[in-house]
Amino acid sequence: MTTASGQKGGQFLAQGLPRLEAVVIPIGALLTGALIFSGFLLALGKSPAEFFALIYKAGFSSPFSWQNTLSRVAPLLFAGLCVALPARLGLVVIGGEGAIVLGGLMAAITAGLMLGTPSWLGLPLMALAGAAMGGLWIAAIGWLRIKRGVNETIASLLMAYIAIAVMNHLVEGPFRDPASLNKPSTAPLPEALRVGDMPIGIDVHWGFAFGVLACVLSWLLIDRSTIGFAARIAGDNIRAAQVQGLPVGKLILGFTALGGACAGLAGFFEVTAIHGAANASLVAGYGYTGILVAFLARHNPLAIIPVATLLAGIEASSGLIQRRMDLPDATILVFEGIVFVVLLLSETLYGKIPLFKHGFWSKP
Repeated sequence: MTTASGQKGGQFLAQGLPRLEAVVIPIGALLTGALIFSGFLLALGKSPAEFFALIYKAGFSSPFSWQNTLSRVAPLLFAGLCVALPARLGLVVIGGEGAIVLGGLMAAITAGLMLGTPSWLGLPLMALAGAAMGGLWIAAIGWLRIKRGVNETIASLLMAYIAIAVMNHLVEGPFRDPASLNKPSTAPLPEALRVGDMPIGIDVHWGFAFGVLACVLSWLLIDRSTIGFAARIAGDNIRAAQVQGLPVGKLILGFTALGGACAGLAGFFEVTAIHGAANASLVAGYGYTGILVAFLARHNPLAIIPVATLLAGIEASSGLIQRRMDLPDATILVFEGIVFVVLLLSETLYGKIPLFKHGFWSKP
């Protein structure tokens, strides 16, 4: 009995310690980044305590604060998945911003072609158009990696800039609404093609619920399916996966397309629930914040949900911090940048901390 109990305890430690490590190290990186940023605030004569108190007040202290936060979570959930899904194959795709922009643009164009269409038909078609556009855009990066050996990180970043330029050209040219004078936009969406709010007591649109659902389904795909298992093998060792006969090329195309489709859905919800048309407001930086979301979550779709909520609350405090502390509007971006650099440096700690090694807990 003692031996069996010892074996079970050993198995528990062997399985639990790496998972605990994957939680503790990102949290440590977040706290370390906050500590470093506090040093910058002190150098400027500002109070770190006031800074973090304002983040809590603006993002999490009241129903209105939660409304402000949750309205920003949906695009971060989808943008985080755009990074996390290809990452399971060892790909670092950071161009989700381009897929968000083009997904929103395609949803708005599709709406313009369906005037008078009922919402039960128009909204799914708009979502499908946005997801397809985003999927094709990011899948093109996977194709370049497979066929031409192009680095996906550089390609995705450059293609994000191309996507923004394409959107600006189309919005200011062929698809511009003549009534949009100061801010070029596509034609405003009819009320029937606008996504409403969930009946939860605060104004949060349905994109939040669909974003959470997308994270859950992505987790099931990655951790509970044979396709996800094959993707994890390819991500750990692509040559071993090829030797075993796994279709690595198809997996890369499939997961990049799926990640892009998620980003395209983010654009769809931004157009239909927030802006009501496609314009320059789509370039809000959600795709870049999604990179930090995915890395803090260790590319775990379920962990993306709380991480995206935390970062949405932090970003919701930007205006309040600017007014109360007389700091630039980009202060939150600086804070997130410091956290991201510390997070990248913390990658070197995995497997090297004695506390998270099985042998540390073994009896002498």
